[in-house]
Amino acid sequence: MIAPRARHGLIVSVVLLAGCSGGGSGTADKTSAVPSSPAANVQQGMGNLLPGMPPPLSPGDVYAGGRKLSAAVADQPTRVYVPNSESDTVTVIDPDTFQVIDTYPSGGREPQHVVPGYDLQTLYVNDDLPIGSGALLPIDPRTGKPGDPIPVRDPYNMYFTPDGKYALVVAEADRSLDFYDPHSWQLQHSVEVPDCTGVNHMDFTTDGRTALVSCEFSGRMAVVDIAGRTLVRMIDLPGGGSGMPQDVKLGPDGRTFYVADMMAGGMYSFDARTFDNTGFIPTGAGTHGLYVTRDSKRMLITNRHAGSISVWDFAENKIVDSWSIPGGGSPDMGNLSADGRVFWVSGRYNSEVYAIDIVDWKLLARIPVGRGPHGLTIWPQPGRYSTGHTGVMR
Repeated sequence: MIAPRARHGLIVSVVLLAGCSGGGSGTADKTSAVPSSPAANVQQGMGNLLPGMPPPLSPGDVYAGGRKLSAAVADQPTRVYVPNSESDTVTVIDPDTFQVIDTYPSGGREPQHVVPGYDLQTLYVNDDLPIGSGALLPIDPRTGKPGDPIPVRDPYNMYFTPDGKYALVVAEADRSLDFYDPHSWQLQHSVEVPDCTGVNHMDFTTDGRTALVSCEFSGRMAVVDIAGRTLVRMIDLPGGGSGMPQDVKLGPDGRTFYVADMMAGGMYSFDARTFDNTGFIPTGAGTHGLYVTRDSKRMLITNRHAGSISVWDFAENKIVDSWSIPGGGSPDMGNLSADGRVFWVSGRYNSEVYAIDIVDWKLLARIPVGRGPHGLTIWPQPGRYSTGHTGVMR
């Protein structure tokens, strides 16, 4: 039985994330995570890349490509695109003025995420209802206007294989990862994950050959061979299926995957080579989204129920601070501005979007949008290519 559906180039200056201050709620006291050492901080998988995948620019930082805006986005104005899952609309915000400049129908029902295309030329709104059907609404980032919906099966989320060959539609209710030609939008392959109820979020190993995928409603993770398009194994999270894994993010050095768990109130760490669960880090109630800062030194963690954002330091291997939204909120998913200073994130339960200065740690704006805002993106993003979601750039 299907579980209930969740309502869920130009050089830019890169802002280095300072320690949190002003309005913080204190630093987490305890962490339990995979040990690391600078000597062992070597990226894995550099010698066996997925054929056609651009090699990482740094042997120690998978996100090193995310420091510059590509010339391919030079004519695209900066906008924030917000899918309102309960209003079936997309809100467009001018980040310079914090004003809503457009709202239009999403083209279908229950828009979940706005996903940048691999080639940085199109944004795709994922409409995943009705179950078994659904569509992608393409947006031209030069105009901010939508085109005609593209029918695909159950697109809760979408990623792109690191070689750019496939659009990988995450068919949540249908328990499938569907490989589409990203030009013709014809289905090429499907990897069924029958024991992964609520297939949800994912990220790729450094070499692009393997993905770790979360199963929201079964408290499990799936390991998928991208090159071979097969399911490799299933991993049970601690708690006997009571967990609710969400966002997945590979650490910059390629050694560790981090998995947000909304029910456990923290994130799990996994060895990126063996896929063994190596620890758990408490962050706050409703842990949901994971965002690596522009300098690859830290990661922002949204705690949707706690109304807070935790900060993970990769070098120190621990949570170094936590900041609560003044007056409360429900930070869900989003992304960083091109310069890395402002974190744009949806307020899932509050019908609003937050713009947060992560250097001075202050709330810049609280912008009303439609009901149930979910996986927003701010675009354009620095990077050579997009692996999908709300703008995971490499």
